[in-house]
Amino acid sequence: MSDENGSAQARLQIHAIVEVVLLLVLVGYMVLAQSKIVGDDFSFTVVGAALMALVTYWTLNTLRDGLEVIAARTGRSKH
Repeated sequence: MSDENGSAQARLQIHAIVEVVLLLVLVGYMVLAQSKIVGDDFSFTVVGAALMALVTYWTLNTLRDGLEVIAARTGRSKH
């Protein structure tokens, strides 16, 4: 069980680091997008939409990993 918990914690840490990097990239994109009109540059808009979808997907995966860590700790404490 401790291997499972350690693995889940390690995965959560890696996912959290990637999450922070993705959020920084999204913030950078938003700063660049301030001077642009939505849809004016189609490729720029597509990149932004894809980046927002990726950040959303990754955030949900990171939350799932966090719940796995909590479940592993809760299950361990009950035994």
